[in-house]
Amino acid sequence: MILGNKVNEDGTLSPRLKARVDKGLQLFHENSSSIIIVSGGLGKEGYYEGTEMKKYLVDQGVPVGSVIVDDQGNNTLQTANNYLKLSERHHFNSVTVVSQYYHIFRTKYLLRKAGAVHVYGAHANFFEWRDFYSMFRECIAFYKYW
Repeated sequence: MILGNKVNEDGTLSPRLKARVDKGLQLFHENSSSIIIVSGGLGKEGYYEGTEMKKYLVDQGVPVGSVIVDDQGNNTLQTANNYLKLSERHHFNSVTVVSQYYHIFRTKYLLRKAGAVHVYGAHANFFEWRDFYSMFRECIAFYKYW
């Protein structure tokens, strides 16, 4: 499951989001029997993050039927709850979360809290200076959900 992030005003993936999707693509190629869930809401730029991620993945050769879009994942809690519904419908027994390194712990926590049992994480190979702020923000967000 790849968590969404900013889509640029021209519809392309931001560097941060592209790094997440590329990591998910790498994991997909390592386990070709997997399904990719892309989750994200409608950004202020006017694009649904999940839909744009799917377009990118299909352009990279992933079969259309191997990507499930959750365009209602407006935040991490909503994404976790949406995953639970998808996992029941599709009989998933495990999930690997793909996001930034600082976001994995809280996402795994929320997925387990929602009822997912086998939860793993993989982070995008991307770092930017704003990550220092994001790490601080993530600590506050974790305790909010805890």
